[in-house]
Amino acid sequence: MTDTLDILPLADLKEHLRLDFADEDNLLMGELEAARGYVEGWCGPLDDFTDGVPPALVQAMRMYVAHLYANREAAGGTSLSEAPMGFFDLIDPHRLRAF
Repeated sequence: MTDTLDILPLADLKEHLRLDFADEDNLLMGELEAARGYVEGWCGPLDDFTDGVPPALVQAMRMYVAHLYANREAAGGTSLSEAPMGFFDLIDPHRLRAF
């Protein structure tokens, strides 16, 4: 299995999140693995893409980690949120379809 950091390096993810400290690297690694699992749940194993992981799926992973990072609890406060807008648009062309 391809290492998740080979698909989306931590430095690239932190640049996307505008983070320049290492205090939460372990948290980000867990969220990155969760994002990979979520994308693979819709699109199948990322290792199955023979020409590498499509950039749209890498961006979807970035967006999902940003969502998890900003929304650390399942519920709380006055708002509930789901996967960020655009996430499903990015993964849709690569989704596994079973009928």
